[in-house]
Amino acid sequence: MLLMAHMHDPKNSIPPLSALKRRRPFWMRLLTMFAALLLVFAAVMVFWALNAAPPMAAALAALQSTDTVEVTSEPWLTFQPRGQSAKQGFIFYPGGRVDARAYAPLAHALAEAGILVVIPSMPLNLAILAPNSAQEIMDVHSEMQTWTIGGHSLGGTASAAFVASHPNQVQQLILLASYPSESLAARDDLRVLSIYGAADGLIPPAEMEAKRVLLPPNTVYVRIEGGDHAQFGWYGEQSGDNPATIDRASQQAQTVRAIEEFLGVD
Repeated sequence: MLLMAHMHDPKNSIPPLSALKRRRPFWMRLLTMFAALLLVFAAVMVFWALNAAPPMAAALAALQSTDTVEVTSEPWLTFQPRGQSAKQGFIFYPGGRVDARAYAPLAHALAEAGILVVIPSMPLNLAILAPNSAQEIMDVHSEMQTWTIGGHSLGGTASAAFVASHPNQVQQLILLASYPSESLAARDDLRVLSIYGAADGLIPPAEMEAKRVLLPPNTVYVRIEGGDHAQFGWYGEQSGDNPATIDRASQQAQTVRAIEEFLGVD
């Protein structure tokens, strides 16, 4: 009888599920909270990245094909010279959180000079997430004799990363308000053009000067007086930038001219 009483003693029965939940170790509760916070942070970052700066009206107009340039959007935004066989290819990476179409006027102008220009769209509008995007483009357009890669701001950094990891595949690098994250100073086989604005508020001239050690000694530098950061594209103003003292068309014209001279097509 004593044994039976002991077996049915409420004190020895299995505790309810709610009690077990309350007894979860502190580290498990902490891990659950961390996972929830991580999910919230990831969602915020995705929303932030997808909220890209849209192209201005002038950029949308440059997406139209003309008698001299054929524009296609699949699988990449491509500007193909008409009436001539392009020998040079230029792969351009957009700036961070900037719609790829915002660089259409620049690409269109270069295509008119006989250069095949391709602008790939990037995951979450961040080229740094897909720095090797150029490889597939180069494979498809194997007819090109010379390849140049480049980009604006974070796109330029991503393009430099491709150059660093793919030696002998790219002959020239063009950076607009940008610099590499790792040194290319020893690459005496690489031609580099660095263009920046004197009024840039996001990457000031002093910062650009300090980063020269990351580029080959023969790098060509072009400083655009009065130029800012955002006017290398056509997507409006950018938070943190300084106001330019020249208009966008002037900064674009100087940029196109510098690139054409560098590539020998002016």
